[in-house]
Amino acid sequence: MSIVPIVSSLADAARAESRRREERGSDGRGPDGATGAVGVLEPPEGIARRPLVLSSPHSGALYPADFLRQSRLDPVSLRRSEDCFVDQLFAAAPQLGATLVRALFPRAYVDPNREPYELDPAMFADSLPSFANTRSLRVLGGLGTIARVVADGAEIYREKLPFAEAEARIATCYRPYHLALTMALGEAELRHGRVVLLDCHSMPSMAGPGERDNGRGRPDIVLGDRFGMSCAPLVIEAAEGLLRDRGYRVGRNDPYAGGYITHHYGRPRRGRHALQIEINRALYMDEVRLEPNAGFAKVRQDLEALVGALATLPGAALSPES
Repeated sequence: MSIVPIVSSLADAARAESRRREERGSDGRGPDGATGAVGVLEPPEGIARRPLVLSSPHSGALYPADFLRQSRLDPVSLRRSEDCFVDQLFAAAPQLGATLVRALFPRAYVDPNREPYELDPAMFADSLPSFANTRSLRVLGGLGTIARVVADGAEIYREKLPFAEAEARIATCYRPYHLALTMALGEAELRHGRVVLLDCHSMPSMAGPGERDNGRGRPDIVLGDRFGMSCAPLVIEAAEGLLRDRGYRVGRNDPYAGGYITHHYGRPRRGRHALQIEINRALYMDEVRLEPNAGFAKVRQDLEALVGALATLPGAALSPES
């Protein structure tokens, strides 16, 4: 069974990173681009920077010890919510001129693909502030910013949490993730006048009982552009064409049209294009043992080709509208 990395707290992880800065270089980032709760992998020196940023918000696997104590689930059950190995599938992106922003913290701990305060009042011992979104469909399904359940519907917590716990996780994980993503996008826009954001996810091969597509077979890949709202047609058409040419069954916007990141950052009229990709886990991993399978290398190679294609899309079709 896969080993789950455990840290005493993500604050401790950040402090440990700070202590190693002298050997990492002037920007404080090491070879893995890690700074605390977020990893930023940038093109190495000598590689031309492209107007492409990748986001992997659900592949983090650093589980704080205090979180494990709060949970009624064992560590492997908590990992069912991870997009396991997605950041590894796209690890070649910096060599192709793209920046990869990845969460090191797990989705079950805090989910950056949500609004900052999508919270379930039933999870907390005290009252939530009036600005919290307590009625979204994601909250009702138990998958808010602080999730109540893991992907298979099992309850995470032994007891109710104080709201201060949510505030701390949002401050130490959620906000740094979006700050890193905003900075990467802004740098690319400043350099090129436009940018494509590829938000990278994986999906179970079989839908759960509460999902819209329960009982239906899933495609190999689902591309989401918020039904044409988050990117220019060229972006999704290029991605779909390349993946189909490589033998994948590709769907659009069903059952996943794009989450908060795609919706929030996708502004095609301003030259910012966001596309979500969901990869069927059976293609590249054993979903029970949570280990890469024999298909991993091929999927990684094909996704490298996808990154290369998106990094070199013609700029005229992606620039801001005048």
